[in-house]
Amino acid sequence: MGIQDYGFLEDLQVEFKDYDATNGVFLCFWFYLNKASTLPSTILLQNHSDVTSHAPFLLLDEKKRLLLYPLLTSWREDVYATSESEFSTKKWVHVGCEVTENLLRLYLDGEIVGEKSLTSSLNNDSVSDSSEISFPCISGKGSQLDGYVYSAELLPVVSSIKNHYVKDPPVQLSIDSSSAHEIEEDTDGVWSIVGGKASCRRNFSLDVTLMDNFSRPITEEVEVVASLVYADDEAPVEKPVDDEAPLLTNYDGIEYASSDRPSKVISGRASFKLKISQLSSKCDNRLFCIRFEIPKMGNYPFLEIFSRPIRCISRNRNTRAASLMLRKSSLGIHLLNGSQSPILEDGSSDLPCIVREAKQSPSSKRVKLGQEKLCANFKDDFVLQQANGESKSHSWISEDNYAYLNSLVARPVSHGGAQNFSSDSENSETTNSGIDDFPSNIDPISDVDVFKYCLGDLNERRLLLKEMAMSAKEEELATFAERISLFSGCSHHRHQISISKRLIEVGIKCWNLISDDNHHVLWENLVSGLQEHFLKMTFGHTRSLTHQDFDLLRRVSGCQDLVSQDNFEKVWCWLYPIAFTLSQQCITSLWGSAPPVWIEGFITKEEAESSLRGQDPGTFILRFPTSRSWPHPDSGNLVATYVGSDYTIHHRLVSLDFIYSSGAKGMTIKPIQDMLLEQPELRRLGRIVRSQ
Repeated sequence: MGIQDYGFLEDLQVEFKDYDATNGVFLCFWFYLNKASTLPSTILLQNHSDVTSHAPFLLLDEKKRLLLYPLLTSWREDVYATSESEFSTKKWVHVGCEVTENLLRLYLDGEIVGEKSLTSSLNNDSVSDSSEISFPCISGKGSQLDGYVYSAELLPVVSSIKNHYVKDPPVQLSIDSSSAHEIEEDTDGVWSIVGGKASCRRNFSLDVTLMDNFSRPITEEVEVVASLVYADDEAPVEKPVDDEAPLLTNYDGIEYASSDRPSKVISGRASFKLKISQLSSKCDNRLFCIRFEIPKMGNYPFLEIFSRPIRCISRNRNTRAASLMLRKSSLGIHLLNGSQSPILEDGSSDLPCIVREAKQSPSSKRVKLGQEKLCANFKDDFVLQQANGESKSHSWISEDNYAYLNSLVARPVSHGGAQNFSSDSENSETTNSGIDDFPSNIDPISDVDVFKYCLGDLNERRLLLKEMAMSAKEEELATFAERISLFSGCSHHRHQISISKRLIEVGIKCWNLISDDNHHVLWENLVSGLQEHFLKMTFGHTRSLTHQDFDLLRRVSGCQDLVSQDNFEKVWCWLYPIAFTLSQQCITSLWGSAPPVWIEGFITKEEAESSLRGQDPGTFILRFPTSRSWPHPDSGNLVATYVGSDYTIHHRLVSLDFIYSSGAKGMTIKPIQDMLLEQPELRRLGRIVRSQ
């Protein structure tokens, strides 16, 4: 991985021994600013051998903007090229410096962000004839910034700056927020995890990713170590005498100290199943956090990542349920999630993004990071278009069954004088009584399957739906989806269950046609097959997939030139819900080719953020989240990435349930473009700036 190319800012030294600088200086490097405690502060200093004083070459001013100065023996403080936006911290940024006799240019991530002509600035009597280009030693020594440098290089021509940017990007460790299980969030935004003695503590899961600056996974296998530290000073949590380690990991049913069992990064991802044995109440109520690091690669901040603050508690169901019910009742309806205040896709915003459903019965066990806090009971009749391109629609729920199920969920039911119930009931007995009211001839799927689905994680749910889809009828799956809604208290899962049969059937057909009974196919053959099926699923009403779209699909699958069936399934489980979304009349226009193009293609969160940097508040980009695959409830939905009023970038889910529900109730639906622009956070459509 070339870890020897990473270094401290203070160790960077640029000398011009055999460098032809007659046409100017073109210096490039990747820069990671961990923190800037003192501003303004010099990043790089130019040391001239013929003068006693030293001049800055690259400086970070009090507003955290970069300033680039000329290489002069007599320089002026007011002559520099500067960037307009604030320099980012805790992430890699590519910096390019072009210094010639007449011009200064400053580049960030391959793009010009600042320029200054030197001809007019220095052509006056106050500057002596000695003001000529000189080539000193440029050094980071003496800088007060906590910074790191990667792949610093003097280039022969300015055109090489862009090439240097895309050639060999650095890597960074991060937490995949969509992978979290068994993690709740308190009203103060702190993670709440059940821990303590062995009989009470629970497993929770987190994944970390090791990717380069373009979100490409690292292929080398390295080990990531997890440890429990205090959130306030990052000091390790002490191990009690003759007791278990504070943080434990589970392998094959056996618990080990997390430090003894690192997790390997495979295809850029390392998965952890952890438990906390130490309670916050036994540590002066201090908060914890989990540090993930790669010790064998060096002690660098970009190779370690900290979770959000954690409060480790003992099990107390009544207190937790009451707390969550209070939070639940205070939420308002909002377009960006369909039923409440906006939900964030990741932890980049100031609103909570880790949520958990209130425990309405023993079945509602877990919910993944990024899922909804509260789901209204929309009575949608999901309609799936035929995959062979015919114009006839296929209803997943017959009208009679739909009317019955709609009335069952929407209105209280009296059963033998028992207490009335609804899907929002917090009483497990009344919820179970509602399940008994289903006629046996409608739903042959057992209660065990319902419990399995409610208790299972995303992979377990996927396997269960695959098994059901091979034998169950569509009406049976629709009823199963209603029962899941009743048990979990949330209807947000229904859509993914409803489309499962067609997703599996069309997926098998697609793979058989592409593979021709082979175990592996070439990526080029998969591209043509997916293109054909994508157009069929969307009835040709939408534009074709582009080369950039397939690049992202390749990242989703994690495959190389040869594609296995497992790789195909990863692509399919992500692509099919999106194709279904794009087949809907109210969404099709967002994907159309006529400008303005509201969805320009498949892009990553990082590409959206990069395109929005420096934009005005309210500028937004729509995208499909790469971390949401079937049967995740948010699979196929849209995320609005936008610049907030605080000039930071936020991510919020655009609820298609909200739109489908309005149509199912016979309400007039405005164009989704108008609905989006009515939101106070969204004012103008942004454009994608793709890296060449």
